[in-house]
Amino acid sequence: MRAHPAHLIALAFGAGLSPKAAGTVGTLWAWLVWALLLAGQPPAVQGAVIALGLLLSWWAATVTARHLHSADPGAIVADEVIAFWIVLWLVTPASLGVQLAAFALFRFFDAVKPGPVGWADRLLHHARGWAGGFGILLDDLVAAFCTLLVIALWRAW
Repeated sequence: MRAHPAHLIALAFGAGLSPKAAGTVGTLWAWLVWALLLAGQPPAVQGAVIALGLLLSWWAATVTARHLHSADPGAIVADEVIAFWIVLWLVTPASLGVQLAAFALFRFFDAVKPGPVGWADRLLHHARGWAGGFGILLDDLVAAFCTLLVIALWRAW
């Protein structure tokens, strides 16, 4: 993990090294960082951190996948982190219950990969380089969109 700075970001400072459910651990890590560092910031600051984080995650996923000789290593969880930050940013203000529902929905969409999430996962799955790095992020971004869509429909109902 310490062999390259990109690995620290891609592995969410070690969360991705969890022997079980690395994606869930990465999402929990994202939620913790959000609660401790980002929740109290103005929405514009949160958005700027997310935009920068998206670019850093893309770079880190690209570099780390290349170093691990794998198109989409399970230890890379920066994609879960940035996607769940987007969810939290857009559902705020939200009670702990709504955040928990968002967590459960996001994990469902990311793990099961129904419909558009599965399509996004397959689209660039075997790509290498920058396209491969973006492919690592893409299915999680679509999972975030699906999560937000369900929450929006739930709130409208």
